[in-house]
Amino acid sequence: MAGTYTPVTLNVDVSGEKNDLLTLLNDQRGLLKVTARGLTEEQARTASTVSTLTVGGLVKHVARVQRDMTSQIVERDENAELDLASLADAYRLGPDETLAESLAEYDRTAMEFDRLIAGLDSLDEMIPQAKAPWDPEPEAWSVRRLVMHLLRETAHHCGHADIIREALDGQTTMAAITEGQTWEA
Repeated sequence: MAGTYTPVTLNVDVSGEKNDLLTLLNDQRGLLKVTARGLTEEQARTASTVSTLTVGGLVKHVARVQRDMTSQIVERDENAELDLASLADAYRLGPDETLAESLAEYDRTAMEFDRLIAGLDSLDEMIPQAKAPWDPEPEAWSVRRLVMHLLRETAHHCGHADIIREALDGQTTMAAITEGQTWEA
């Protein structure tokens, strides 16, 4: 699919809408990994803006979102409730966690998610959503909407990570992916 910022080769055999959605999602995943490329552990844990967000914490968070979304689709629990306590460290690399481990988890959860989506009969299948304080009576979402939500979540955090990285060492993701390219006047 033309129009991606990063080279995308899907690890699943899909066509049509599934191909379009997973290609764009994998492009955003690639951008987040470019943003994290070359960071030291200290840099991955550094909150370089007025926010407490870090590049490493964002990678950890998006990996968790992918894992949780995969479980949500597989389990289809109509009585699920969001465990807010489990989110306490969702955006922070713990003392025993590394950026490399979070990136590996990110790749693993991405592959599991993509395989699940590829194997589903329809993007129209409805998936119950977990109850949360801000949504006590949630409705079911289609798989399509869940994939688009993950795409939005990933793109949203790519922006955060890019700003954090630029404040760390001046690198921007767009500059990093275009290094060495020549542009016609």
